[in-house]
Amino acid sequence: MESKYYIPFDKLEAFMTDALKGIGVPEEDAKICADILITSDKRGIDSHGIGRLKPIYYDRIKKGIQNPVTEFEIVKDVCATAVIDGHDGMGHVIAKRAMQMAIDKAKVYGMGMTVVRNSTHYGFAGYYPLMAIDNNMIGMTGTNARPSIAPTFGVENMLGTNPITIGLPTDEAFPFVLDCATSVSQRGKIEVYDRENKPLPEGWVIDRDGNTRTDTKQILIDLVKGNAALTPLGGIGEETGGYKGYGYATFVEIMSAALQGGSFLKGLLGFDANGNPQPYHLGHFFIAINIENFIEADQFKKISGNILRDLRNSDKMPGQDRIYTAGEKEYDAWCQRKDKGAPVNDALIKDILDIKAELGLSQYQFPFEK
Repeated sequence: MESKYYIPFDKLEAFMTDALKGIGVPEEDAKICADILITSDKRGIDSHGIGRLKPIYYDRIKKGIQNPVTEFEIVKDVCATAVIDGHDGMGHVIAKRAMQMAIDKAKVYGMGMTVVRNSTHYGFAGYYPLMAIDNNMIGMTGTNARPSIAPTFGVENMLGTNPITIGLPTDEAFPFVLDCATSVSQRGKIEVYDRENKPLPEGWVIDRDGNTRTDTKQILIDLVKGNAALTPLGGIGEETGGYKGYGYATFVEIMSAALQGGSFLKGLLGFDANGNPQPYHLGHFFIAINIENFIEADQFKKISGNILRDLRNSDKMPGQDRIYTAGEKEYDAWCQRKDKGAPVNDALIKDILDIKAELGLSQYQFPFEK
């Protein structure tokens, strides 16, 4: 039977900060990364929190395919827009600075947009619209990623999971934040299934013959090898609207590469022409819209809240007792976890103990240690 422990958020955040510092990330940057990771756990998004510390950031830095010290270069800065080169540094740090630039520009011009090239995985995308929401703004972001989605009627993984993420403030206890991949599912959720030794639902992944697959552990291997692909939002083919997810994923790919002169599609595989590992060279975009340039923020929030409440109070399907709006489940997760902390299972326990031993972080004692 698998173990599950809850670790206080502040303890996990401090541990992640020290772990990143231990492999060369400057302290202030390590704090930014840890804050974004722990915010994901606080919101119940376990696919992008502490579970990604070791395989996505810690290990990549150790392998030399991600720079622990971030060089944030402003390539072009014109009024409401900017182009940024992250030089394969820490994606969280690059993204937070880029979103802040968009917010600062929106304060002056009503809207602000920044685009980034040569970045790395920037954590859970919803963090950046939340920054805009804190400034009474609407926030949007998108990022490309290593190829994993097959185009509709295709079987080759060409597009990344390419989330397009939108957030806006309301008069409720939680904002509206829609943060989802343009595939039916995404690699992080598959990793969660793998850690829990569970098969995938049918329709998430196809093989080279177009058949659905559910063998989680081998799928994670075959996604890298190109022998499996995620299906776009809507599913296989056109009957259930798979072309819609395919189109959205393509839009995010273009916005994450064309405006900034960045890498795209197979250029994001993480391998050079000789098969040697290299940085992923990801691209992002960030948009901030200043509500006060259109209407008073409180009026906007009230109308937004009324829309969301009307949706939740509408007639429900038989057997269902609740309708949700985007951001509500994350708020519920926070209410349930704020006094308990983040859950860690056996796979995460191993990662934490490995990092602790490698870096000599003996100041941390966890309840799962005997």
